[in-house]
Amino acid sequence: MADTEASVAAGCLEKLKGYVKTRKGTILAAEILISFIILICYAASLYGGYSAVAICEMVFAIIFFVVFMMEMDKSIQVVNWVWSDLIRAAIGAALYLITSLICVIGGAGDGARIAGGVFGLLAGILFSYDAYTIFLVIKSTRQHTAAPTDDRV
Repeated sequence: MADTEASVAAGCLEKLKGYVKTRKGTILAAEILISFIILICYAASLYGGYSAVAICEMVFAIIFFVVFMMEMDKSIQVVNWVWSDLIRAAIGAALYLITSLICVIGGAGDGARIAGGVFGLLAGILFSYDAYTIFLVIKSTRQHTAAPTDDRV
């Protein structure tokens, strides 16, 4: 019993190590890490309400990280995972950029809020890059067939 549990844990750890080395895995891991840093900054500030964006985006990034790492996207066909990931990244980029600009502009006297805003701007750029790479994947997988040029009917 203990051997099977150890082998399952070792297999999961190997999948984690292998997936983090991919480009998508690195991006998702960076999104999780920067969202956690932003969460700490906003929690330490006087206005802790902005931490909701960091919590939501971190949870969604963790969910997609696990789904892609365990290759559940191939077995769960009900959800279009690529488009869902694009929507997640685009909304995350927009929310981080908006809340970060609000925090940086109006955060006078609250260093943790300004720090969270600066990290949020970096997160907005990271999420935008993620959305762009997903868009390129979607664009490359679409197949365009040439229209027939025959005049024959």
